[in-house]
Amino acid sequence: MNETAYAKINLALHVRRVREDGYHALETLFAFVDAGDVLTAQPAAQDSVTTLGEFAGVLDNPFENLVARALNVLPRPQGLGVTLEKNLPVAAGLGGGSADAGAVFRMVEALHGLPDDWQARAAKLGADVPACVLSRTHIGLGTGTEQVEVEDDLAGNPVLLVNPRVPLSTGPVFKAWDGEDRGPLPQGPASQIAREGRNDLEAPAISLCPVIAEVLAALEVTNPWLARMSGSGATCFALYDSPEARDAAQAAMPQEWWTMAGRLR
Repeated sequence: MNETAYAKINLALHVRRVREDGYHALETLFAFVDAGDVLTAQPAAQDSVTTLGEFAGVLDNPFENLVARALNVLPRPQGLGVTLEKNLPVAAGLGGGSADAGAVFRMVEALHGLPDDWQARAAKLGADVPACVLSRTHIGLGTGTEQVEVEDDLAGNPVLLVNPRVPLSTGPVFKAWDGEDRGPLPQGPASQIAREGRNDLEAPAISLCPVIAEVLAALEVTNPWLARMSGSGATCFALYDSPEARDAAQAAMPQEWWTMAGRLR
């Protein structure tokens, strides 16, 4: 069976405070692109993971591979041999590993069903994993694991992802955040939250990785209705009124940058 690990983007990401447990309290609007990594699985005597694709070489530690870890936390009567085609850059603000884990959860659900506590199992793998299991537009609260429905008026909207091929770890970006609470997410449908929201990690990410500002500037001149950094970077996204405008923008990006065109799910 085949399953796409849909690229995750944060249409808005508001950092409210540092919690007593040391994690940051977040309010975010998750959305997912209809493209990403591709997982292929077949029944096997025991679990195994094979990686291929442009970014497979980055996944050199099997104990940190979220596909293998997701398989380990889901009880099943048989093993799965999984091949992961790694199309999304790593440490890129796209939830690539979390999306891969989410795809494993969906495959196991289709084959055997999920345990009642699947959300807790997913959250132990990473804050974005429960959202990536669902892979649909919604609001995430807490550390991102609390899911709240939102009116989704953005399904099908053309989107372009651009990454300057510079990895950026999440920890240092949060550490560089200035600690100022700039207020909650706006109210309304997804499009309004996206337009009126912000990404509080954009400034600290640019301070660590200045090329992000170049990516945003390059996207802005292509006349999207929104251009913003996703997550903790370094990937940025732009939303367009038509596929033609998106494709023209993709063609205008520097050849050395990674790009992916799609639509919001």
